[in-house]
Amino acid sequence: MKVKEHEFPGVYTVIEDDGSRRIATKNLVPGQRVYGERVIKFRGEEYRIWNPNRSKLGAAILNGLRNFPIRPGSTVLYLGIASGTTASHVSDIVGWEGRIFGVEFSPRVLRELVPIVEERRNIVPILGDATKPVGYRALVTKVDVIFEDVAQPNQAEILIDNARAFLRSGGYGILSVKSRSIDVTKEPEEVFKEVRKELEGYFEVVEELSLEPYEKDHELFVVRKP
Repeated sequence: MKVKEHEFPGVYTVIEDDGSRRIATKNLVPGQRVYGERVIKFRGEEYRIWNPNRSKLGAAILNGLRNFPIRPGSTVLYLGIASGTTASHVSDIVGWEGRIFGVEFSPRVLRELVPIVEERRNIVPILGDATKPVGYRALVTKVDVIFEDVAQPNQAEILIDNARAFLRSGGYGILSVKSRSIDVTKEPEEVFKEVRKELEGYFEVVEELSLEPYEKDHELFVVRKP
């Protein structure tokens, strides 16, 4: 087994003995497992295998994502952080110099995040409604990246409203769109076209990528604020 740097800083490629490849992040908190992920050791370092079936961002990277604006030192607003599966890998990437403001609507789910953030102090958990960014305006600074994974009909609008409030000029948004959360009566391709058009009213859309086969009827958009 070998581990080598991925083209995206903070992400690693693990080459198994049988030649298969996986992605991983270097564990910021050695010894900590967040969601039962496989942990390996290589040359004195600990790496957490990034499961694409549990993480839409991980799935996008394995599907050939070309634009990945999250990097060491980034400040990220994470909308829909849930129990921290994907966020823990983002935490590994941004490191102690970076920060993640994690907004979650459900108190029960947010409680599951608490034991993780006790050690991962670069994650700031926030109980809040992503549709109402004014509710957490006092808690969040300007950020480099907004990542949104919120199953709401107005997903694009949520990203735009939060970008107006928190995203610096030239910053990026990453939006995971579940078509069935927007309109179950339309074909996913039609929904994705409508979302793209709405995003283009405020952002420059730099990439659009399907998350199949890891996530059915999902598309990932990467956008840039002018």
